[in-house]
Amino acid sequence: MNVLMLSELFYPHGSGGELATYLYAELLRKAGVNVVVVTNRFAGEPEISKSENLIVYRLPLFNETEGVKFLVLRRFDVLISSYMKKLVKWADVVYIPKFWYSAIPFVKAYGKPLIVHLHGYHPACPLSVLYDLSNNRICQHQRICSLKCIMTDGRKKTTFPKVFELVALNSIAKYYMDRFVRLSDSIICVSKAQERLIVNHFPSIARKIHVIYNPLPEVVDFDGRVGDFGYFGGPSFLKGFSVICRALRKVSPKIKIHFTKMPKMSADLFDELRQLGIIAHETLPREIYKNLYKQIQVVVVPSVWSEPWGYTVSEALLSKRLVIASSVGGIPEQAEGLGGAFLFEPGNSEQLADQIANVRDLSEEVKAELGFKNKEKFLTRFDNEKTLRNFINVLEKS
Repeated sequence: MNVLMLSELFYPHGSGGELATYLYAELLRKAGVNVVVVTNRFAGEPEISKSENLIVYRLPLFNETEGVKFLVLRRFDVLISSYMKKLVKWADVVYIPKFWYSAIPFVKAYGKPLIVHLHGYHPACPLSVLYDLSNNRICQHQRICSLKCIMTDGRKKTTFPKVFELVALNSIAKYYMDRFVRLSDSIICVSKAQERLIVNHFPSIARKIHVIYNPLPEVVDFDGRVGDFGYFGGPSFLKGFSVICRALRKVSPKIKIHFTKMPKMSADLFDELRQLGIIAHETLPREIYKNLYKQIQVVVVPSVWSEPWGYTVSEALLSKRLVIASSVGGIPEQAEGLGGAFLFEPGNSEQLADQIANVRDLSEEVKAELGFKNKEKFLTRFDNEKTLRNFINVLEKS
């Protein structure tokens, strides 16, 4: 079988969706499936990377990582090139894991089966989060997006004059993504919770959806007896930054907790965070991050939006960490019922503070035992062989 993956970003770029795409490419490659990935080329990267059954072509699609969705949607010149036509004709099935929806009608014009993988909430939500930022709740809009929500998001990311441009672009993107995704043969969701929300907002695609949990990554085990707390969401409201800060103000005595992906900040703000027990780190290079992760025993995931599948949760459970996480989105499917995973109501800083204090006060022996059992039980629920079988089954039937 020949599989063509059109992914504007490819690991190590991007986030959880790009990691999953990379893991699928590796699993397929090792299973003897021929895989070609077309992605963006960043400075210092080769145009072509080859390994057994896997070729990655890197094209100059865009120069920046902000606004990738809009940048890749407009690259019709790439889609109609002889280079892309040749790849589509070669493929038995085409796979789109993120934003490159403008490729869908082009691929279908050649009569090729096409799979769309939803790692967020496109096309139901142009922001991909299905969270109403203007009202601070899971989105209730089923057909027309709240312009106030899009404007709220825009004001967080850019200057005011560009907000109206973002509103227009997101509204147009939703219109076309909605119609393009209907042309796909199969749609993959990464959790049952994501499927329910997608179908609730976009019922016409329900019959095409398959739920396949994301592949498991390689992790760094926690083998120590003592470790710190860690939060990896940066200053993101959706990742629960404000929730965890409110909770830490209630925790006494203070814990030692590492925050990553933090921006540069004033001395006053740095001191305020330090008083909460926070050690702030910017976005760290991979090896430095791994070394920091070895010091962390408890991972906190206070998301307020319905995360379809939290790789932060999976990595923590697989690596024998304890987890304190919001009971939202796909997180309960990953962590519910595990002795060392403690869930709380999303946005409830009181509950989070209680969970942090309770975990802090556990003996080191109990923490180590719960971490070990987390991994043991998690691996009875999820494994890459089953994920690969389900994925190939969708490829073959599309």
